[in-house]
Order: sequence, then structure tokens, then C-alpha cells
Amino acid sequence: MGWSPRPPPITRSTASLRLVPHFSHFRFSFHRAQESRGGGGSRRRTLRCCGGTAPAAAAGAAEGRMAAATAADMVWVRVLEDGVFRFDASEAARAAAGPSLSFADPRRREAPHDGADMPAVVPVCEVAAGGSQKVVIKLPPGTSFYGTGEASGPLERTGKRVFTWNTDAWGFGPGTTSLYQSHPWVLAVLPDGKALGVLADTTRRCEIDLRQESTIKFSALSAYPVITFGPFNTPADVMTSLSHAIGTVSMPPKWSLGYHQCRWSYDSSEKVLKVVRTFREKDIPCDVVWMDIDYMDGFRCFTFDSIRFPDPISMVDDLHSIGCKAIWMLDPGIKKEEGYFVYDSGSKSDVWIQKADGSPFVGEVWPGDCVFPDYTSEKTRAWWASLVKDFISIGVDGIWNDMNEPAVFKTTTKTMPESNIHRGDADIGGVQNHSYYHNVYGMLMARSTYKGMEMGNAAKRPFVLTRAGFIGSQRYAATWTGDNLSNWEHLHMSLPMVLQLGLSGQPLSGPDIGGFAGNATPKLFGRWMGVGALFPFSRGHTETGSIDHEPWSFGKECEEVCRLALLRRYRLLPHIYTLFYHSHTKGIPVATPVFFADTQDPELRKVETSFLLGPLLVCASTLPNKGAHEYAHKLPKGIWLSFDFADSHPDLPVLYLQGGAILPVGLPIKHVSEASLEDDLSLIIALNENGKAEGVLFEDAGDGYAFTQGDYLLTYYIAELHSSVVTVKILKSEGSWKRPKRNLKINILLGGGAMISTDGVDGEVIHLTMPSESVVSSLVATSEFEHKKRMEMIQPIPDIEEPSGQEGAELSKIPVDLKSGDWFLKIVPWIGGRIISMAHIPSDSQWLHSRIEINGYEEYSGAEYRSAGCTEEYKVIRRHLEQSGEEESICMEGDIGGGLVLQRQISILKDNPKIVQIDSSIQARSVGAGSGGFSRLVCLRVHPTFTLLHPTEVVVAFTAINGSKQEISPEAGEITFEGDLKPNGEWMLVDKCVGLSLVNRFNPREVSKCFVHWGTGDVNMELWSEERPVSNETPLRICHQYEVQQTT
Repeated sequence: MGWSPRPPPITRSTASLRLVPHFSHFRFSFHRAQESRGGGGSRRRTLRCCGGTAPAAAAGAAEGRMAAATAADMVWVRVLEDGVFRFDASEAARAAAGPSLSFADPRRREAPHDGADMPAVVPVCEVAAGGSQKVVIKLPPGTSFYGTGEASGPLERTGKRVFTWNTDAWGFGPGTTSLYQSHPWVLAVLPDGKALGVLADTTRRCEIDLRQESTIKFSALSAYPVITFGPFNTPADVMTSLSHAIGTVSMPPKWSLGYHQCRWSYDSSEKVLKVVRTFREKDIPCDVVWMDIDYMDGFRCFTFDSIRFPDPISMVDDLHSIGCKAIWMLDPGIKKEEGYFVYDSGSKSDVWIQKADGSPFVGEVWPGDCVFPDYTSEKTRAWWASLVKDFISIGVDGIWNDMNEPAVFKTTTKTMPESNIHRGDADIGGVQNHSYYHNVYGMLMARSTYKGMEMGNAAKRPFVLTRAGFIGSQRYAATWTGDNLSNWEHLHMSLPMVLQLGLSGQPLSGPDIGGFAGNATPKLFGRWMGVGALFPFSRGHTETGSIDHEPWSFGKECEEVCRLALLRRYRLLPHIYTLFYHSHTKGIPVATPVFFADTQDPELRKVETSFLLGPLLVCASTLPNKGAHEYAHKLPKGIWLSFDFADSHPDLPVLYLQGGAILPVGLPIKHVSEASLEDDLSLIIALNENGKAEGVLFEDAGDGYAFTQGDYLLTYYIAELHSSVVTVKILKSEGSWKRPKRNLKINILLGGGAMISTDGVDGEVIHLTMPSESVVSSLVATSEFEHKKRMEMIQPIPDIEEPSGQEGAELSKIPVDLKSGDWFLKIVPWIGGRIISMAHIPSDSQWLHSRIEINGYEEYSGAEYRSAGCTEEYKVIRRHLEQSGEEESICMEGDIGGGLVLQRQISILKDNPKIVQIDSSIQARSVGAGSGGFSRLVCLRVHPTFTLLHPTEVVVAFTAINGSKQEISPEAGEITFEGDLKPNGEWMLVDKCVGLSLVNRFNPREVSKCFVHWGTGDVNMELWSEERPVSNETPLRICHQYEVQQTT
């Protein structure tokens, strides 16, 4: 009551695995083998495979033993291969742990591996009374963290926290802690460049806490083993070892590595064919078109709309005739409707997920009320696979599994209740509630879909794309990074997100190029296509209601950039396909961070705008006002030579080839089926300091499994410089295929984009005489001059977002960052002056994140929802920066009509930077005299939409003016507090899962009522002023503050 807000003012040897001498300077905890603790020797206890849930008596005894434990070293046993160890909290915890769903063969996690090596570091585990388990691994200072799967934010993960809980995270931001997939995995790169991988092998919600330097913490609610891989010599070695556990990516059909065009939705067969034919007419490469949910009859899976898609077989035949494949969406939500054949057959087979009372769970998704297949049961997976088998008979080339977190509408949690029952098979965990299987639901659906495609056509490799997944999903499906936004921040985030997935075992991924939600601009779309064309999975996609997002939709300059970018991809397909063969056989990611080229260079470990495709370095720009050629890119040590395909452009990435590498490239084709083995092949060669280079090319039929029987050609090329003559030849070949008769063009890079070339025949020895040093210098200088001249002459994609130049316009058109103390805010003055992001830096928590035009923090001028104030353009009237000695703040005002303005000052307090203060008022500026100087009735309504990171663990809590304690959970829906029931100047949003509260303080005299509305994954905590007219002397005002506090 007394509070008053302030006015605004590579090879692993056995020896290297023992690690004691080699790593002694890292001060790892080292433990000798102790037979009594499962650490080796003949008396080591043999692990047993747990088939389903432990009997109640055994489980109770195990829980009792675990509850009595305190923080202690975990017991360990060697598994899988040298350098890999399984750790458990105790022998009882080991017995209580459920089967592995991450391991390709779960038995390998349970079977001891003979050996003499011992762990370099032993985790410490603390088990709480309820059985929850917290594991801590301390590593040497200077260790860098990566992995954590599908995660937004920076590439290097120190300081971040992730919760593995698959979530429909539309419009996620850099601080979102739970996305669509769960990978309880951390890759640690040690100070000397060696690497260690750590897997918390649990399907349950798991906290991965990397906020303490060089420390990994895992927390989950039940017993789980931790598997460590290494330390090994390189991160690539760790990834190979991980692949021996979780499996490698299925070898993709070659056509799936072309470009994919998608939107929600191409709403008819005619529209689909028109789009693909336009690609062909404009000579823009494309291999695949996608059908979103609108092809279905009323969103019923396995059906077709009889008006808009009357003859899907004929449509697919037409697509195939012009070299284009078709991929169709299938969701898990099955419409609950008698007479619908999928619902009827599923009900007859009893395949639906059940509520606790044994009846089928019904939740709303696109078709309305839906039931959900229980993919944890082999019976259900076989039922689904049979539906898929029949479905692909129309010519379906691939299947898109969406909404499979599983997403459920009109629920605060965005998913089904954790109390739902899965009747799982014993070998994956048995009968369990949904909290046990939630994170693997999407993977099990993809597994069923993959199996159905195998059954439908055993001669073809299935292609499945899944939104939700778990570590190991790459065995069945590719993935994309979910419903991103059409803005520069999400363009930038797409690079580290793709790299993180690769470092977590999923090499076949990419973002929605151009952004899914919202409208891209020409420059944003072209720049995104430039880099997106070189991601492992390359697909453009956008949401319903957005403008067209095809490459030709943004003007001729953008169209040309997209054409050049995709022609690059198709020329590089021989190399990309070879990288996928290596990933399939060795588990090495296709796209890797730059530090893979030199793991000992600490400056490379946070590079986010460049990545490697093997020895090919791609350097991009994610800044709208600077092209990649204007960047000072950090290159790894050694020789890196720039090159292009006579296609350099200010809006395309810069390419470098590592010294010592040979890069195979093909012709600039428009779709994969246009190529043949007899086509001309080119080798781009960058000699190393010793005048040598080598490279490899994998070729097969591009589909099917004959390659597993030896029907392929794997060629190892070498180049060597002797006495000014470079000799290029084949070192060796593998596979049963005969070498095709084709021309071979040799291009030797000299530097600065210059090269010398000669022609020959593949399979023959080719010689090329190098020019003298003076000639080389001249060629390099000429190439650099011509490149510079070309870049100056090329018209870059115009930026239609440039401000008009009037006072305040620049700030009003560019998102404003407020960053000081504990807070980082993003504000968009030009649409409602809204706050679209509120990130609390010390706790790494993002309390608010929204798209630009709706939600976030907004304010209204009336009691009506979205009344004036939330959409108008606000003018920035003051902006103060902390760097200038002022308080970090921005003051804006918007004209809300009737002679009124809504003014808002947002500040991070200088004397208490833990606090964000928002001081808002409705002021009369030009109210007519005929009204007596008073305006219409107005009400200042503060409307923040806070993101719920853990919807089932969140409440709104406060002490009311009358002294009563209030705690409002999501089940309350909507509730209003007025009079003595109103909070006494403070209420808080409490996240019990992370032990944090967002405290909102206000002056009760300024607030007439408080309103809570629980939404789907979010909550509104509104402050309402009284409703009355205002005059020059009597504005309406609410000044309030936000602070994050620890909650016990």
C-alpha cells in the first residue's frame, strides 16, 4: 500500500582412453576400478534388461534405497565399446531404470563391455526423497558446451538451460527452453580440443542446466542412467561413438536432398501444378512439393478433398512427369466420427490412448474432437503402418508427420494430460502414464510411418519428416526447426539450430526458409535462401494468410539470388550426397560448426554465421545491412581458398575450400532425376602446404538398398604437386559399379578466387602444369579485381524496410533493444508499442515472447479486448542508453483518437537494474471544448501475455488486500479480482518447476481490478484502471514493475 512508483525520468587408441597421464592437467576426478561398485573386474555385477515396469515390491524397495542416498559418485560399468561408460545412482537405481528408447538396440545399454579402460570423470548424483535424480558433472575450466538437441539461442550453450519436453512452440524465441524435440545430450569440447559426450538416458522431462561454467547438470523425476562417450580426440569421434548407440541417419533418397517447396496450403491440384511448372519455366531448381492439411477431407487423415484434390493419382503422375516428388501430411489426431474408416478400424483394434478411467482420451485438434493412436504398442504401430502402406499406393513419395508432440488445442499445456495411459510394450517400458512416453510419442509415430512406407514399397527408401522427436529419431525421419518467424533474428538462429541438431545425432534438418509466421521481405527471403540452400535439408515454407513465399514472389533481384543459391546446391549435390553416405555409415554430422576444423582454437567455438560441409566452409551474413563479402570472417588455421561458380553476389554466402581437399561438383541441373552418371564431373582442388589434396565421391542409384549389397561406386581422388606438375588420379575405388565414361574437369584453386583448369577423362591420370609464382600472383590479383568490380556492379536485393527519414522514423521501424542489468527487452514501436520479448538474463528465462503484431505486452484504452492502443503506430519521443550514463529507457506515444494519446515509458531502473518499470498513461491532448474538456470514457488496460514454460507447474499467487492468500492454477480459466480481493500491490507468476517467480508490483490506488486468463501455453495477468473520461489535468495512469525472484 505504501509503494509509490518513480515518475519517468579422429583415431582413438586404448592408451588415449585411459586418460590419466594425458588429462591430468584437467584435474578430472579419477577413480580406480572398484568391483563392488560395478566398475570392472570379474566380480562386476551383470546388468539385466528391464522389460516393462518393475514389480511393486521391488520398485518400492529401490525407491527406499534411493531416498536414503545423498550426493555421491555414481556406480559405473563399461558398455558398448571402449571409452563408453554407463553410470547409475546406485545398484538399485540401475535395476529400476526403464529400457532405453534412444539406443537403436536397447540391449547394448544393458550388456557390459569387456575392457581395461576407466572413466576420466565420474558424475556425482543426488537422489531426493521422491526418487528424483540430479546428476552433476564438473569439467575443466574453459570447456565449451554444445548439443542439447533442438534448442534456440546461441551455438555455445554455457549459461543456458533446456527442459526436454516436446512442445508445440509456435513463434519460439531465443530464450524458449522447450521446443518440439528432446535430446538429453551434451557435447563438451575440452580446453585442449578433445571432446566428451554425455547422455541422460531418460524419456521423462529432464532439465539440462549449463548455467554454471564447465558444469553439466541433469535433473529428472525418476532413476535414469547417464552414458558418457570419451573423452576422445575430436568431437567427430564422439559423434561416431554416439551413433554406435543411437544409430545413424537412414540413407536418404537423393531426390530428398534437392529443394522442397511448401506452404500452408497449396489449396488445390491446379495450384500445386502451377507452382511446380513455374519453377520449371523460370529455371529455378526444385525437386519436391508439399501438401499441408488442406488436401484432406475435413482434416481427416488418409482422405482427400473431393473438390480441390479430386484425382490425387493423376496429380502425382503429372508431377512425376516433370521431375517433381510429392509429400503429404499426416497428423496423429484422428477425428472421432463413426463412419470414418480410420476411426472405425482404430476403435475396433483398440489402439487409442486412454484416460486414467480406461476410456479413450478425446482432445481437440484440426478436425475437432480427436482420438490419438498409442504408438507405444506394437499392435498400434502395425495398424498405423498398414494405413500408410495403403496410402502411398497413390504415388505418395514422402510423408510429413506434424502436430505429434502431441499437440492438443484449448489446453494450457498444449498437450494431453500426463495422467493419460499408454499400454506400451514391455520392451520399451510397459504400461505407463503419458509423462513417461510424451517425449518419444513423435519418434514412435515416425517409426510407424517409416515402417508403413517400407511395407508399401520395399524398393524405395522411405522419406519421413517429423516435427516432434527424441534422440535417435534420425533412424526414421528428417526434421525441421518448427514454426519460426519471418525476421532476421530467426534467420540467424537457424544456423546454430541446424548445427545443434547435427551435434545431437540428427544430421538431416533445416528451417522453414523465409520464416513460417509472418511475411518475409525481399532481402530477408533472399538472404535466407542463400544460406538455406546449403543446409542439409532445404525447404521453403510459410503459414496460411501470409503473402506468397515462392522464390519469384519478391521481385526480380530476389528471384535471381534464389536461382543462383539453388543452382549452387544442385552443383554441390555430389558432395552433399557423399557427406550423407559418411553420416549414414559413420555417424558424422553433415553440417558442422567451424571449430571442427580446429578444436583447439577457442575463438572458433562461438562462430555462428559460418559452418562446414566437410572441407567446404560456408560463410554467411545474417545482418540486413552487410553482405557476407563485407564480413571479417574468422577462418580456421591453415589454407582456405575462396571460390565460386561465377555466381558471387552480395546476398549470397562466401565459399572457401580447405587446403588439402578435393571437392566433386556436378552440372547445374533443375532436379535430381535430370542428372545421369555419364554427366561431366568437375573436381575443385585446394592443395595443402605440402602440395597434396584428397577427396571422395559416393555414387549409387540414389534410391533403394542395392548399395548395401555393394552396388555403388566410392572413388578416392588424390592430387599431388611434383616439380610444378599437379597429378590427379584415383587412389582407390570401392563397390561393384563400373566407372562411367565421362569427362572430368580439373580446377586447381590459386587464391582470391583464381583457378587454373584442364580437361580429362574420369579414371585416367591427368596432369596439369602449375604457372610460375609471378603468373600465379598476377592471376590472383586479376581475379580479386574482377570479383570486386562484379560485386560493385551487381544490384543487391533492395531493402523495402528502409525508414523514410522523418524524425523518429528509424526507431519506429526497427525493433528497439533495451538491455541493462538483469533484463533484455525487444520493443516494436510501429505496432502498438508492444514488448515482444522479455528475457531475464541471470536465470536464462524468457517470460514473454510473441510475434510482432499480436500478444506480447500490449495496452488498450478501453475495457474491450484489443480496443484502441494495441495496433497504432507509436512515435519514439525519448530514447536513453545506459552507455551514455542514462537509465536504459524508451518513451513512446500513440494517437488513440478523440484527442487522446497513450504514452508509455519502459525503463530498466538504473539504481535497481533487477527491475523493469512500465509507466503508462492515457492523456488528453486536443479534446474539444464542446465536451467540457473531457474525453470519451476510457480505461487503461495493461494486457501482457506471458509464456508458460511449464504449464502444469505454474500458478498465479498473491496476498489480497483483505489478507487472504490466493493461488490460481490454470484450471481456473478466467477470474477477476476487485475490491478487497484484489492483490495488495503485488502478485506473481510462479514457475514451480524452475523455482522462479515473475513479480508484478503496482500501486493499488491506480488499479481498479486484476484479471487472469489462462490460455494455451500462456497466461494474461491484466491490470485495469478505473473507467472514466480524462482531461488535460486528469490523465489515467498505471505505473508498475516486474522483477524475477527465486522461489522456494
